[in-house]
Amino acid sequence: MTGEEAAGPPGPKAVRLLCFVSAGFIVTVGINKWRELEKKSVQQQRGIHQQQKILSPANSATKPIK
Repeated sequence: MTGEEAAGPPGPKAVRLLCFVSAGFIVTVGINKWRELEKKSVQQQRGIHQQQKILSPANSATKPIK
């Protein structure tokens, strides 16, 4: 018992490798989608804050000059 697998047909090893690579690809795509959603969310919140800043009375053009 050396911890190594018994020599056999390469099929199961190739299938495991393919599954491992496929899982890595799927996880990478998921992470990229999540980052994209987070980025869009931050951009939307910034847009809302900018709109509120523009519409607030503190920045209005009718404010008297001192």
